[in-house]
Amino acid sequence: MHVLDIILDKTSKNQKMLAVLLDPEKLSDSIEKFDMVCEYINQSAVDFVFVGGSGYNANINEFVCRLRNILNIPIVLFPGDISQVCSTADALLFLSLMSGKNIDLIIGEHIKVAKKIKESGIETIPMGYILIDGGRQSTTQKVSKTEPLSDADEIINTAIASELLGKKIVYLEAGSGAKTPVSSTIISSVKSQLSIPLIVGGGIRTKNQLQIAWQSGADIVVIGNFFEQHADQIPSFAQVKYKLNNHE
Repeated sequence: MHVLDIILDKTSKNQKMLAVLLDPEKLSDSIEKFDMVCEYINQSAVDFVFVGGSGYNANINEFVCRLRNILNIPIVLFPGDISQVCSTADALLFLSLMSGKNIDLIIGEHIKVAKKIKESGIETIPMGYILIDGGRQSTTQKVSKTEPLSDADEIINTAIASELLGKKIVYLEAGSGAKTPVSSTIISSVKSQLSIPLIVGGGIRTKNQLQIAWQSGADIVVIGNFFEQHADQIPSFAQVKYKLNNHE
């Protein structure tokens, strides 16, 4: 079953999903840490592993193959640039940074890697990526040389435009290490205007913040930074999803 089909099926049933974002640069040099994070993921009801970072030199293909040998859930590429594309993952989030005016991140980089992606046969999911003000300058903001959005109407209209342009998913991103996650008001307002799945990430450090994001309308919540430092919390955070989905 394709990754997008899994997402659409669970979204139609209002089943919330959790993705753990892994940065190869932070895990490739430590076999012990890599194995520990994978063990906690395997113990948990995590739906997807997203693989990506804003800039790293790790071998993406080797990293994905190592994950595949241990994990039994879909591995999805969340690339920061064209060097972070390989054919060994289950799917690729083909993202356009809709909130910025950097043409390279709207279509330029995509042209450079389009033929390679098509020839690889990897499932490709067009995604509208919207950077939201999380209270501090994020790595994405620095690398993309774009400003995050803070105006609610602009965020909502950008999400709507993403769907009208044919994106299959919208991603609201507060940025790596954000002081504050995307607000419940923004999440619910955007979700009410979309007929496609909504991903939310950035700045989520507590189970309460996680629950609020889901209850506000996020279909998938992505957590990266917090789990890098607290991998042992993955099972308990995943339990929040289990309780929501089973109405406990």
